[in-house]
Amino acid sequence: MNDNSSHFKPIILTGDRPTGALHLGHYVGSIQNRLKFQDEYDTCFYMVADVQALTDNADDPQKVRDNVIEVVLDNLAVGVDPTKTHFFIQSMVPEIAELTVFFMNLVTVQQLSHNPTIKTEALQKGYFLQNKFLTADGGEEKNIGHGIPLGFLAYPVSQAADILICKANIVPVGEDQMPVLEQANDIVKKFNATYGREVFPMIKGIVGSTPRLVGTDGSSKASKTLGNTIMLSDSPEEIERKVMSMYTDPNRLKKTDEGQIEGNVVFTYLDIFGTDKKKIEDFKRRYIAGGDDAPGDIEIKKYLIEELRKLLDPIRARREEYAKDIPAIEKILREGNAVARKYAQATMQEVREVMKINYKF
Repeated sequence: MNDNSSHFKPIILTGDRPTGALHLGHYVGSIQNRLKFQDEYDTCFYMVADVQALTDNADDPQKVRDNVIEVVLDNLAVGVDPTKTHFFIQSMVPEIAELTVFFMNLVTVQQLSHNPTIKTEALQKGYFLQNKFLTADGGEEKNIGHGIPLGFLAYPVSQAADILICKANIVPVGEDQMPVLEQANDIVKKFNATYGREVFPMIKGIVGSTPRLVGTDGSSKASKTLGNTIMLSDSPEEIERKVMSMYTDPNRLKKTDEGQIEGNVVFTYLDIFGTDKKKIEDFKRRYIAGGDDAPGDIEIKKYLIEELRKLLDPIRARREEYAKDIPAIEKILREGNAVARKYAQATMQEVREVMKINYKF
């Protein structure tokens, strides 16, 4: 089946799991595109993915509930505009759960267990055992571990329903979520082919300017789970503490030594968040060359702190202002929930029709 996106008007949908405040990885991975697209497209949705957050926080629902407002505050503070983007809560649109159930019939357990995003996140959460199981052909493979929640395994199906309930076809997303969008497009193809009508559009994922922000500890990805992130709401003191703990060049013992840029987290962040590119290039040149004119690690870290504060101090100030009026935040969500449900009900009316379950009695 060919890409059918031209048959549908552009609709943007993105969202966050309310498991904690948002960080710089979210900002460069997805939020910058949210800000861009809300000025370019007529219909934009932002979803607080509380149901998805419960797939691995079912035993701590208060954590999820407490963070619903927090992620909305972060998005408002960076400039996501509720007059241009409809904010809604996943669980307040029950049609998503209904569509998820129907989509589950179009996906196999094997497909889900081999999804790269699922495999990576499951390993991070310890859901895979080291046990080896014989396959039908006598080979050995690691299998899904005991205790993995079915909801976690199936969250790509839920995410497909999140997006398609409003017939969204453009999704600002982090690079690590692209396999989930590929799974969603497989569902689109299967559903449309099975029921003989192009009910759903193909989805295009748009990766941010920095698809995968390195963690402050040099790990491959900034992650709340790994605790190696700079949060959008961090205080000046927290920003300084985290930057000063960043790795530079472990082989550079004194500032006159020749230094390495590759793998140097401070320079990685300066390349992304620094505003004076000429100054950064000068830092790099002198750092690599070494000698009496070379900048020390403390000097470049202090410069990074200045640059990050230029970005984050205004965001934090706006966030504090929004936080003074929580009823206004709740009103934004209430109004967005109503808009999302209107779209969802229209989608499900069509879904039920093509699936022959639109009973009139």
